Amino acid sequence: MKAVVLAAGEGTRLRPLTEDKPKGMVEVDGKPILTHCFEQLAALGADELVVVVGYRKQEIIEYYGDEFKDIPITYTHQRKQKGLAHALLTVEDHINDEFMLMLGDNIFQANLEDVVRRQQEERADAAFLVEDVDWDEASRYGVCDTNKYGEVTDVIEKPEDPPSNLVMTGFYTFTPEIFHACHLVQPSNRGEYEISEAIDLLIQSGRTIDAIALEGWRIDIGYPEDREEAEARLAEVNNIID
Repeated sequence: MKAVVLAAGEGTRLRPLTEDKPKGMVEVDGKPILTHCFEQLAALGADELVVVVGYRKQEIIEYYGDEFKDIPITYTHQRKQKGLAHALLTVEDHINDEFMLMLGDNIFQANLEDVVRRQQEERADAAFLVEDVDWDEASRYGVCDTNKYGEVTDVIEKPEDPPSNLVMTGFYTFTPEIFHACHLVQPSNRGEYEISEAIDLLIQSGRTIDAIALEGWRIDIGYPEDREEAEARLAEVNNIID
């Protein structure tokens, strides 16, 4: 299964850490965030990495080259950061089957394999990890509702008044049907083409989108303090392993 990694963002909220490097190259526990992503996708069996680059893209390309631990890397270019659905369309020509999607600014210690396993079942058209967060944090993310079967029934991107505190975490699996939905997405109030809107269009078309409860933890590296928290969490993991 191929794995798509979205790494085009500038990371303005991470400044000064991103003043001289792209967001994905900010180091956490001694290595770039993207290396953490690539390692986890390799462990999940990715046979190709398709990396969407943008801001200071050459630094990422020169650092990783054309492969990571014998897994080939293909790069696509999002020229303007217009949202995740817009970024995803840059990889459309490289995907012809089920694939994993990871946001390249997340650190996971979680049950990612459960999402991949669910995607491989016939009943699922897409799946992603969801997490209960504090209500005052929910507006930072795509917020979703589910039914009693664990199927996603609604997704709203960064709502001012969140209808729930169940949020998407940045790891998904899709079939190529997601690209058709992305083509239909209209700009949001933020002027971006939102992945949540594409997912909602899949739901409206009768597709089954499964929510998998996060077991473990993940940190979205949006601010310098998030990086500090991730390093502290990983230090705990390393101490347990040692």
